[in-house]
Amino acid sequence: MAIVATSVNYCCDQLLSALGPSVISFPGNASYQTTESSYWSIQEASLTPTCIATPLDTNTTGAIIHILSSLGPSCQLAIKSQGHAPAAGFANIEDGVTIDITGLNQTVLSADEKVVSVGTGASWSGVYDYLDPYGLVVAGGRNGAVGVGGLTLGGGISYFSPRVGYTCDTVTNFEVVLAHGKVVNANASVNSDLFRALKGGAGNFGLVTRVDLATIPQGNILGGSVAHNTFDREAVFKAFTDIAGAINYDQYASVVTSISFNSTSKGWSVASTPVYTGPNITTNATPPVYQELLAVPQLSNTIKVTNASTFSAEPAIPPLNWLFETGTYGVSASLMSQFFDICNSTLYDFDAPAGWVVWSLAFEPFPTAITAKGAGANVLGTSPADGNSMILLISPLWTSSNSSTLVTAKDKELLANLDAAADKIGLLHKFQYTNYAGPWQQPLKSYGWKNYGFLKGVSKRYDPKGFSQRQVPGGFKLH
Repeated sequence: MAIVATSVNYCCDQLLSALGPSVISFPGNASYQTTESSYWSIQEASLTPTCIATPLDTNTTGAIIHILSSLGPSCQLAIKSQGHAPAAGFANIEDGVTIDITGLNQTVLSADEKVVSVGTGASWSGVYDYLDPYGLVVAGGRNGAVGVGGLTLGGGISYFSPRVGYTCDTVTNFEVVLAHGKVVNANASVNSDLFRALKGGAGNFGLVTRVDLATIPQGNILGGSVAHNTFDREAVFKAFTDIAGAINYDQYASVVTSISFNSTSKGWSVASTPVYTGPNITTNATPPVYQELLAVPQLSNTIKVTNASTFSAEPAIPPLNWLFETGTYGVSASLMSQFFDICNSTLYDFDAPAGWVVWSLAFEPFPTAITAKGAGANVLGTSPADGNSMILLISPLWTSSNSSTLVTAKDKELLANLDAAADKIGLLHKFQYTNYAGPWQQPLKSYGWKNYGFLKGVSKRYDPKGFSQRQVPGGFKLH
Protein backbone atom coordinates (compact mmCIF):
# COMPACT_ATOMS: atom_id res chain seq x y z
CA MET A 1 0.00 0.00 0.00
CA ALA A 2 2.81 2.42 0.88
CA ILE A 3 4.44 1.89 -2.52
CA VAL A 4 1.19 2.64 -4.33
CA ALA A 5 0.55 5.74 -2.24
CA THR A 6 4.07 7.05 -2.89
CA SER A 7 3.71 6.40 -6.60
CA VAL A 8 0.38 8.17 -6.84
CA ASN A 9 1.70 11.10 -4.82
CA TYR A 10 4.55 11.35 -7.32
CA CYS A 11 2.06 11.46 -10.20
CA CYS A 12 0.20 14.30 -8.54
CA ASP A 13 3.42 16.15 -7.71
CA GLN A 14 4.47 16.00 -11.35
CA LEU A 15 1.09 17.38 -12.45
CA LEU A 16 1.31 20.15 -9.85
CA SER A 17 4.82 21.08 -10.93
CA ALA A 18 3.82 21.32 -14.57
CA LEU A 19 0.37 22.88 -14.28
CA GLY A 20 0.17 24.62 -10.91
CA PRO A 21 -2.44 24.79 -8.12
CA SER A 22 -5.05 26.42 -10.33
CA VAL A 23 -5.39 23.09 -12.14
CA ILE A 24 -4.28 20.50 -9.56
CA SER A 25 -5.96 20.36 -6.15
CA PHE A 26 -5.62 18.14 -3.09
CA PRO A 27 -7.80 17.12 -0.14
CA GLY A 28 -8.61 20.22 1.87
CA ASN A 29 -8.64 22.50 -1.20
CA ALA A 30 -11.96 24.13 -2.15
CA SER A 31 -11.70 22.97 -5.76
CA TYR A 32 -11.13 19.38 -4.65
CA GLN A 33 -14.18 19.47 -2.39
CA THR A 34 -16.35 21.03 -5.13
CA THR A 35 -15.70 18.04 -7.37
CA GLU A 36 -16.16 15.50 -4.58
CA SER A 37 -19.54 16.96 -3.63
CA SER A 38 -20.88 16.98 -7.20
CA TYR A 39 -21.38 13.25 -7.75
CA TRP A 40 -24.88 11.82 -8.01
CA SER A 41 -24.18 8.67 -5.99
CA ILE A 42 -22.69 8.09 -2.58
CA GLN A 43 -20.61 5.27 -4.06
CA GLU A 44 -18.74 7.70 -6.32
CA ALA A 45 -18.56 10.55 -3.79
CA SER A 46 -17.06 8.23 -1.15
CA LEU A 47 -13.91 7.64 -3.22
CA THR A 48 -10.98 9.92 -2.42
CA PRO A 49 -8.52 10.59 -5.24
CA THR A 50 -5.02 11.66 -4.31
CA CYS A 51 -5.49 14.77 -6.41
CA ILE A 52 -8.02 16.24 -8.81
CA ALA A 53 -7.20 17.97 -12.10
CA THR A 54 -9.62 20.59 -13.43
CA PRO A 55 -8.56 21.64 -16.93
CA LEU A 56 -10.35 24.52 -18.64
CA ASP A 57 -9.15 23.91 -22.19
CA THR A 58 -8.11 21.13 -24.54
CA ASN A 59 -4.38 21.93 -24.45
CA THR A 60 -4.26 21.62 -20.66
CA THR A 61 -6.22 18.39 -20.88
CA GLY A 62 -3.68 17.10 -23.39
CA ALA A 63 -0.82 18.02 -21.05
CA ILE A 64 -2.45 16.10 -18.18
CA ILE A 65 -2.92 12.98 -20.28
CA HIS A 66 0.63 13.24 -21.66
CA ILE A 67 2.16 13.45 -18.18
CA LEU A 68 0.13 10.60 -16.74
CA SER A 69 0.65 8.28 -19.70
CA SER A 70 4.40 9.02 -19.65
CA LEU A 71 4.64 8.11 -15.96
CA GLY A 72 3.04 4.74 -16.60
CA PRO A 73 0.49 2.35 -15.08
CA SER A 74 1.05 3.41 -11.47
CA CYS A 75 -0.69 6.70 -12.35
CA GLN A 76 -4.26 5.43 -12.34
CA LEU A 77 -6.98 7.93 -13.22
CA ALA A 78 -10.69 8.52 -13.70
CA ILE A 79 -12.51 10.98 -15.95
CA LYS A 80 -15.53 12.86 -14.65
CA SER A 81 -18.03 14.94 -16.55
CA GLN A 82 -21.26 15.59 -14.62
CA GLY A 83 -20.85 12.40 -12.55
CA HIS A 84 -24.18 10.76 -13.37
CA ALA A 85 -22.99 7.15 -13.60
CA PRO A 86 -23.58 5.72 -10.12
CA ALA A 87 -21.11 2.83 -10.02
CA ALA A 88 -18.05 3.41 -7.88
CA GLY A 89 -14.98 4.03 -10.02
CA PHE A 90 -16.75 4.98 -13.24
CA ALA A 91 -16.01 8.70 -12.77
CA ASN A 92 -13.87 8.82 -9.65
CA ILE A 93 -10.99 6.85 -8.18
CA GLU A 94 -9.48 5.90 -4.84
CA ASP A 95 -5.75 6.75 -4.52
CA GLY A 96 -5.40 8.05 -8.06
CA VAL A 97 -6.02 11.12 -10.21
CA THR A 98 -9.53 12.28 -11.11
CA ILE A 99 -9.77 14.58 -14.12
CA ASP A 100 -12.85 16.75 -13.72
CA ILE A 101 -13.69 18.07 -17.20
CA THR A 102 -16.72 20.15 -16.25
CA GLY A 103 -14.66 23.23 -17.13
CA LEU A 104 -14.71 22.04 -20.75
CA ASN A 105 -18.23 23.34 -21.23
CA GLN A 106 -18.00 25.87 -24.04
CA THR A 107 -20.98 25.84 -26.42
CA VAL A 108 -20.70 27.52 -29.83
CA LEU A 109 -23.23 27.53 -32.67
CA SER A 110 -21.98 27.50 -36.25
CA ALA A 111 -22.70 30.46 -38.53
CA ASP A 112 -25.31 28.50 -40.48
CA GLU A 113 -26.84 27.24 -37.17
CA LYS A 114 -26.70 23.63 -38.36
CA VAL A 115 -24.03 22.42 -35.93
CA VAL A 116 -23.30 23.24 -32.30
CA SER A 117 -19.88 22.52 -30.79
CA VAL A 118 -20.08 21.48 -27.14
CA GLY A 119 -17.41 20.75 -24.56
CA THR A 120 -17.99 17.28 -23.12
CA GLY A 121 -17.98 18.59 -19.56
CA ALA A 122 -21.16 20.58 -20.23
CA SER A 123 -24.58 19.55 -19.00
CA TRP A 124 -27.42 19.09 -21.47
CA SER A 125 -29.37 21.74 -19.62
CA GLY A 126 -26.65 24.24 -20.45
CA VAL A 127 -26.82 23.25 -24.12
CA TYR A 128 -30.61 23.57 -24.24
CA ASP A 129 -30.46 26.97 -22.50
CA TYR A 130 -27.94 28.14 -25.10
CA LEU A 131 -29.99 26.93 -28.08
CA ASP A 132 -33.46 28.01 -26.93
CA PRO A 133 -33.24 31.58 -28.27
CA TYR A 134 -32.39 30.20 -31.71
CA GLY A 135 -35.40 27.85 -31.80
CA LEU A 136 -33.05 24.85 -31.86
CA VAL A 137 -32.35 21.73 -29.84
CA VAL A 138 -30.06 18.71 -30.09
CA ALA A 139 -30.81 15.06 -29.40
CA GLY A 140 -29.40 15.25 -25.90
CA GLY A 141 -30.24 13.88 -22.48
CA ARG A 142 -33.72 13.93 -21.04
CA ASN A 143 -32.45 14.99 -17.62
CA GLY A 144 -30.64 18.26 -18.20
CA ALA A 145 -28.15 17.66 -15.38
CA VAL A 146 -26.59 14.70 -17.21
CA GLY A 147 -23.22 15.32 -18.87
CA VAL A 148 -22.73 15.63 -22.62
CA GLY A 149 -19.69 13.36 -22.86
CA GLY A 150 -20.88 10.24 -21.08
CA LEU A 151 -24.31 10.11 -22.65
CA THR A 152 -22.98 10.61 -26.19
CA LEU A 153 -20.20 8.01 -25.97
CA GLY A 154 -22.63 5.43 -24.62
CA GLY A 155 -25.01 5.97 -27.55
CA GLY A 156 -27.55 8.33 -26.06
CA ILE A 157 -31.36 8.13 -26.17
CA SER A 158 -33.27 11.39 -26.38
CA TYR A 159 -36.81 12.71 -26.69
CA PHE A 160 -35.81 13.42 -30.28
CA SER A 161 -34.25 10.03 -31.06
CA PRO A 162 -37.22 8.65 -33.07
CA ARG A 163 -36.59 11.53 -35.50
CA VAL A 164 -32.78 11.51 -35.68
CA GLY A 165 -31.46 8.36 -33.99
CA TYR A 166 -29.18 7.98 -31.01
CA THR A 167 -27.36 11.05 -29.75
CA CYS A 168 -24.12 9.65 -31.19
CA ASP A 169 -25.75 9.41 -34.62
CA THR A 170 -26.08 13.21 -34.66
CA VAL A 171 -22.37 13.83 -33.98
CA THR A 172 -20.50 15.28 -36.96
CA ASN A 173 -17.08 15.43 -35.27
CA PHE A 174 -15.31 14.37 -32.08
CA GLU A 175 -12.26 16.19 -30.68
CA VAL A 176 -10.16 13.61 -28.83
CA VAL A 177 -7.04 13.69 -26.68
CA LEU A 178 -5.22 10.43 -27.41
CA ALA A 179 -3.14 8.50 -24.90
CA HIS A 180 0.12 10.37 -25.60
CA GLY A 181 -1.59 13.77 -25.31
CA LYS A 182 -2.01 14.47 -29.03
CA VAL A 183 -5.29 16.13 -30.00
CA VAL A 184 -7.06 14.79 -33.08
CA ASN A 185 -10.42 15.14 -34.77
CA ALA A 186 -12.52 12.16 -35.78
CA ASN A 187 -15.24 12.53 -38.39
CA ALA A 188 -16.45 10.99 -41.64
CA SER A 189 -13.34 12.23 -43.49
CA VAL A 190 -10.56 12.09 -40.89
CA ASN A 191 -9.93 9.14 -38.57
CA SER A 192 -13.23 7.69 -39.71
CA ASP A 193 -12.70 4.38 -37.90
CA LEU A 194 -12.23 6.23 -34.62
CA PHE A 195 -15.31 8.30 -35.46
CA ARG A 196 -17.42 5.17 -35.74
CA ALA A 197 -15.89 3.56 -32.64
CA LEU A 198 -16.76 6.58 -30.50
CA LYS A 199 -20.42 6.17 -31.46
CA GLY A 200 -21.18 3.81 -28.61
CA GLY A 201 -17.68 2.61 -27.71
CA ALA A 202 -17.54 4.58 -24.43
CA GLY A 203 -14.23 5.84 -23.01
CA ASN A 204 -11.90 3.32 -24.61
CA PHE A 205 -9.93 5.44 -27.07
CA GLY A 206 -8.86 8.62 -25.32
CA LEU A 207 -10.48 11.60 -23.64
CA VAL A 208 -13.13 13.24 -25.82
CA THR A 209 -13.07 16.98 -25.14
CA ARG A 210 -15.65 18.25 -27.65
CA VAL A 211 -18.51 16.95 -29.75
CA ASP A 212 -20.06 18.73 -32.72
CA LEU A 213 -23.77 17.95 -32.91
CA ALA A 214 -26.32 18.49 -35.67
CA THR A 215 -29.03 20.87 -34.48
CA ILE A 216 -32.78 20.30 -34.79
CA PRO A 217 -35.30 23.11 -35.39
CA GLN A 218 -37.75 22.93 -32.52
CA GLY A 219 -40.40 25.13 -30.97
CA ASN A 220 -42.29 24.22 -27.83
CA ILE A 221 -42.82 20.66 -26.68
CA LEU A 222 -45.65 19.05 -24.73
CA GLY A 223 -44.62 17.05 -21.69
CA GLY A 224 -45.17 16.15 -18.09
CA SER A 225 -45.85 13.32 -15.69
CA VAL A 226 -49.02 11.31 -15.17
CA ALA A 227 -49.59 9.14 -12.07
CA HIS A 228 -51.99 6.21 -12.07
CA ASN A 229 -53.49 3.90 -9.50
CA THR A 230 -51.58 0.63 -9.34
CA PHE A 231 -54.84 -1.25 -9.89
CA ASP A 232 -54.99 0.32 -13.37
CA ARG A 233 -51.53 -0.91 -14.34
CA GLU A 234 -52.80 -3.39 -16.96
CA ALA A 235 -54.43 -0.55 -18.90
CA VAL A 236 -51.26 1.52 -18.59
CA PHE A 237 -49.10 -1.37 -19.83
CA LYS A 238 -51.40 -1.90 -22.82
CA ALA A 239 -51.35 1.80 -23.70
CA PHE A 240 -47.54 1.87 -23.40
CA THR A 241 -47.04 -1.17 -25.62
CA ASP A 242 -49.53 0.11 -28.19
CA ILE A 243 -47.29 3.17 -28.52
CA ALA A 244 -43.99 1.26 -28.39
CA GLY A 245 -45.06 -1.51 -30.76
CA ALA A 246 -46.78 0.59 -33.41
CA ILE A 247 -45.86 -0.39 -36.97
CA ASN A 248 -45.81 3.29 -37.91
CA TYR A 249 -44.19 4.70 -34.80
CA ASP A 250 -44.96 8.40 -34.25
CA GLN A 251 -41.53 10.02 -34.64
CA TYR A 252 -42.50 12.87 -32.33
CA ALA A 253 -43.50 10.61 -29.45
CA SER A 254 -41.44 9.66 -26.42
CA VAL A 255 -42.71 8.08 -23.21
CA VAL A 256 -41.25 6.44 -20.12
CA THR A 257 -43.54 4.28 -17.97
CA SER A 258 -42.29 3.45 -14.50
CA ILE A 259 -43.28 1.16 -11.67
CA SER A 260 -41.76 1.89 -8.27
CA PHE A 261 -41.72 -0.04 -5.00
CA ASN A 262 -41.05 1.44 -1.55
CA SER A 263 -39.58 -1.21 0.75
CA THR A 264 -40.74 0.64 3.85
CA SER A 265 -44.39 1.23 2.96
CA LYS A 266 -44.55 -1.93 0.81
CA GLY A 267 -46.42 0.19 -1.71
CA TRP A 268 -46.25 0.32 -5.51
CA SER A 269 -46.75 3.32 -7.76
CA VAL A 270 -47.22 3.63 -11.53
CA ALA A 271 -46.42 6.73 -13.57
CA SER A 272 -45.69 7.79 -17.13
CA THR A 273 -43.83 10.71 -18.66
CA PRO A 274 -45.18 11.33 -22.16
CA VAL A 275 -43.39 13.96 -24.27
CA TYR A 276 -44.43 15.15 -27.70
CA THR A 277 -42.04 17.15 -29.90
CA GLY A 278 -44.27 17.76 -32.92
CA PRO A 279 -44.29 21.08 -34.78
CA ASN A 280 -46.46 24.05 -33.86
CA ILE A 281 -47.41 22.95 -30.35
CA THR A 282 -49.41 25.77 -28.80
CA THR A 283 -52.02 24.06 -26.61
CA ASN A 284 -52.28 21.26 -24.08
CA ALA A 285 -54.46 19.23 -26.45
CA THR A 286 -53.69 15.52 -26.27
CA PRO A 287 -51.85 14.18 -29.34
CA PRO A 288 -53.61 11.10 -30.78
CA VAL A 289 -50.66 8.86 -29.88
CA TYR A 290 -51.31 9.44 -26.16
CA GLN A 291 -55.10 9.30 -26.10
CA GLU A 292 -55.24 5.69 -24.88
CA LEU A 293 -52.68 6.32 -22.13
CA LEU A 294 -54.37 9.49 -20.92
CA ALA A 295 -57.78 7.81 -20.95
CA VAL A 296 -56.61 5.68 -18.02
CA PRO A 297 -57.80 7.26 -14.73
CA GLN A 298 -55.18 9.60 -13.31
CA LEU A 299 -54.12 10.51 -9.80
CA SER A 300 -52.22 13.54 -11.10
CA ASN A 301 -51.25 15.14 -14.41
CA THR A 302 -48.61 17.83 -15.00
CA ILE A 303 -48.58 17.75 -18.82
CA LYS A 304 -48.25 21.20 -20.35
CA VAL A 305 -46.66 23.18 -23.16
CA THR A 306 -43.06 24.07 -22.36
CA ASN A 307 -39.61 24.12 -23.97
CA ALA A 308 -36.72 21.67 -23.85
CA SER A 309 -34.57 23.66 -21.45
CA THR A 310 -37.37 24.18 -18.92
CA PHE A 311 -38.59 20.58 -19.11
CA SER A 312 -35.10 19.10 -18.73
CA ALA A 313 -34.38 21.14 -15.61
CA GLU A 314 -35.37 18.38 -13.21
CA PRO A 315 -34.98 18.91 -9.45
CA ALA A 316 -31.60 17.83 -8.11
CA ILE A 317 -31.54 14.47 -6.32
CA PRO A 318 -29.62 14.47 -3.02
CA PRO A 319 -26.73 11.99 -3.04
CA LEU A 320 -27.96 8.46 -2.38
CA ASN A 321 -26.65 4.98 -2.92
CA TRP A 322 -27.68 4.08 -6.42
CA LEU A 323 -27.41 1.30 -8.99
CA PHE A 324 -28.22 0.92 -12.68
CA GLU A 325 -29.01 -2.31 -14.48
CA THR A 326 -30.67 -2.86 -17.84
CA GLY A 327 -32.28 -5.24 -20.29
CA THR A 328 -33.95 -5.04 -23.71
CA TYR A 329 -37.10 -6.97 -24.56
CA GLY A 330 -39.75 -7.48 -27.19
CA VAL A 331 -42.79 -5.26 -26.81
CA SER A 332 -45.48 -7.06 -24.80
CA ALA A 333 -48.09 -5.87 -22.33
CA SER A 334 -48.36 -9.38 -20.88
CA LEU A 335 -44.58 -9.43 -20.33
CA MET A 336 -44.78 -6.09 -18.49
CA SER A 337 -47.54 -7.56 -16.32
CA GLN A 338 -45.43 -10.64 -15.66
CA PHE A 339 -42.48 -8.41 -14.79
CA PHE A 340 -44.62 -6.59 -12.24
CA ASP A 341 -45.57 -9.87 -10.60
CA ILE A 342 -41.94 -11.04 -10.56
CA CYS A 343 -40.84 -7.76 -9.02
CA ASN A 344 -43.52 -7.98 -6.37
CA SER A 345 -42.62 -11.54 -5.41
CA THR A 346 -38.86 -10.82 -5.49
CA LEU A 347 -38.91 -7.51 -3.64
CA TYR A 348 -41.90 -7.53 -1.31
CA ASP A 349 -40.25 -9.30 1.62
CA PHE A 350 -36.87 -7.65 1.15
CA ASP A 351 -35.91 -5.36 4.02
CA ALA A 352 -32.79 -3.23 4.14
CA PRO A 353 -30.84 -3.61 7.38
CA ALA A 354 -30.75 0.19 7.68
CA GLY A 355 -32.64 3.07 6.10
CA TRP A 356 -34.99 2.64 3.17
CA VAL A 357 -34.86 1.38 -0.41
CA VAL A 358 -36.94 2.47 -3.38
CA TRP A 359 -36.89 0.29 -6.49
CA SER A 360 -37.64 1.94 -9.82
CA LEU A 361 -38.23 0.07 -13.08
CA ALA A 362 -38.55 2.38 -16.07
CA PHE A 363 -39.69 1.09 -19.47
CA GLU A 364 -39.15 3.10 -22.63
CA PRO A 365 -39.93 2.40 -26.29
CA PHE A 366 -37.00 1.36 -28.45
CA PRO A 367 -38.54 1.43 -31.92
CA THR A 368 -36.99 0.79 -35.29
CA ALA A 369 -37.47 4.52 -35.87
CA ILE A 370 -34.40 4.95 -33.63
CA THR A 371 -32.26 2.02 -34.70
CA ALA A 372 -32.72 2.61 -38.44
CA LYS A 373 -31.02 6.01 -38.36
CA GLY A 374 -27.44 4.96 -37.58
CA ALA A 375 -27.41 1.23 -38.24
CA GLY A 376 -23.90 0.29 -39.33
CA ALA A 377 -22.59 3.84 -38.92
CA ASN A 378 -22.40 3.37 -35.14
CA VAL A 379 -21.10 0.31 -33.27
CA LEU A 380 -24.20 -0.41 -31.19
CA GLY A 381 -25.22 -3.38 -33.31
CA THR A 382 -28.91 -2.49 -33.38
CA SER A 383 -30.96 -2.34 -36.57
CA PRO A 384 -34.57 -2.43 -37.80
CA ALA A 385 -34.20 -6.21 -38.10
CA ASP A 386 -34.53 -6.34 -34.29
CA GLY A 387 -38.07 -4.99 -34.55
CA ASN A 388 -39.70 -2.62 -32.10
CA SER A 389 -38.57 -3.36 -28.56
CA MET A 390 -38.47 -1.79 -25.12
CA ILE A 391 -35.58 -0.94 -22.83
CA LEU A 392 -35.81 -1.41 -19.08
CA LEU A 393 -33.76 0.54 -16.53
CA ILE A 394 -33.73 -0.90 -13.02
CA SER A 395 -32.44 1.64 -10.50
CA PRO A 396 -32.70 1.00 -6.76
CA LEU A 397 -31.97 3.96 -4.48
CA TRP A 398 -31.15 3.54 -0.80
CA THR A 399 -30.00 5.65 2.11
CA SER A 400 -27.58 3.52 4.12
CA SER A 401 -24.35 2.15 2.68
CA ASN A 402 -24.69 -0.70 5.20
CA SER A 403 -27.41 -2.08 2.92
CA SER A 404 -25.30 -1.98 -0.26
CA THR A 405 -24.22 -5.62 -0.41
CA LEU A 406 -27.75 -6.94 0.09
CA VAL A 407 -29.34 -4.45 -2.34
CA THR A 408 -26.79 -5.29 -5.02
CA ALA A 409 -27.40 -9.01 -4.64
CA LYS A 410 -31.17 -8.52 -4.78
CA ASP A 411 -30.80 -6.29 -7.84
CA LYS A 412 -28.89 -9.00 -9.70
CA GLU A 413 -31.43 -11.61 -8.63
CA LEU A 414 -34.29 -9.47 -9.89
CA LEU A 415 -32.82 -8.93 -13.36
CA ALA A 416 -31.95 -12.62 -13.65
CA ASN A 417 -35.58 -13.49 -12.88
CA LEU A 418 -36.88 -10.97 -15.42
CA ASP A 419 -34.48 -12.10 -18.14
CA ALA A 420 -35.35 -15.73 -17.57
CA ALA A 421 -39.07 -15.00 -17.94
CA ALA A 422 -38.53 -13.02 -21.15
CA ASP A 423 -36.15 -15.62 -22.58
CA LYS A 424 -38.66 -18.39 -21.94
CA ILE A 425 -41.13 -16.77 -24.35
CA GLY A 426 -38.53 -15.54 -26.86
CA LEU A 427 -38.67 -11.86 -25.93
CA LEU A 428 -35.17 -11.38 -24.44
CA HIS A 429 -32.95 -9.30 -26.73
CA LYS A 430 -29.16 -9.29 -26.54
CA PHE A 431 -28.64 -5.51 -26.63
CA GLN A 432 -27.71 -3.80 -23.37
CA TYR A 433 -27.78 -0.01 -23.40
CA THR A 434 -24.40 1.08 -22.04
CA ASN A 435 -25.67 4.18 -20.25
CA TYR A 436 -28.07 2.06 -18.18
CA ALA A 437 -25.86 -1.00 -17.63
CA GLY A 438 -24.74 -2.29 -14.25
CA PRO A 439 -20.98 -2.56 -13.61
CA TRP A 440 -21.17 -6.38 -13.79
CA GLN A 441 -22.93 -6.34 -17.18
CA GLN A 442 -21.04 -6.41 -20.50
CA PRO A 443 -22.86 -3.99 -22.80
CA LEU A 444 -20.02 -3.62 -25.32
CA LYS A 445 -20.12 -7.33 -26.03
CA SER A 446 -23.87 -7.10 -26.53
CA TYR A 447 -23.15 -5.10 -29.71
CA GLY A 448 -22.13 -8.38 -31.37
CA TRP A 449 -18.71 -9.94 -31.88
CA LYS A 450 -18.10 -8.15 -35.18
CA ASN A 451 -18.58 -4.73 -33.61
CA TYR A 452 -16.69 -5.75 -30.49
CA GLY A 453 -13.76 -6.93 -32.62
CA PHE A 454 -13.85 -3.65 -34.53
CA LEU A 455 -13.67 -1.71 -31.25
CA LYS A 456 -10.66 -3.72 -30.10
CA GLY A 457 -8.92 -3.09 -33.42
CA VAL A 458 -9.50 0.68 -33.19
CA SER A 459 -8.23 0.64 -29.62
CA LYS A 460 -5.00 -1.04 -30.69
CA ARG A 461 -4.50 1.46 -33.51
CA TYR A 462 -5.07 4.66 -31.54
CA ASP A 463 -4.00 3.44 -28.09
CA PRO A 464 -1.40 0.71 -28.75
CA LYS A 465 -0.11 0.67 -25.17
CA GLY A 466 -3.61 0.29 -23.75
CA PHE A 467 -3.63 3.53 -21.76
CA SER A 468 -7.44 3.74 -21.70
CA GLN A 469 -7.70 0.07 -20.75
CA ARG A 470 -5.01 -0.11 -18.03
CA GLN A 471 -4.64 3.37 -16.55
CA VAL A 472 -8.33 4.32 -16.65
CA PRO A 473 -9.90 1.34 -14.85
CA GLY A 474 -13.44 2.66 -14.55
CA GLY A 475 -16.24 2.12 -17.03
CA PHE A 476 -16.79 -0.64 -19.56
CA LYS A 477 -13.53 -1.88 -21.06
CA LEU A 478 -12.46 -3.95 -24.06
CA HIS A 479 -11.03 -6.91 -22.18
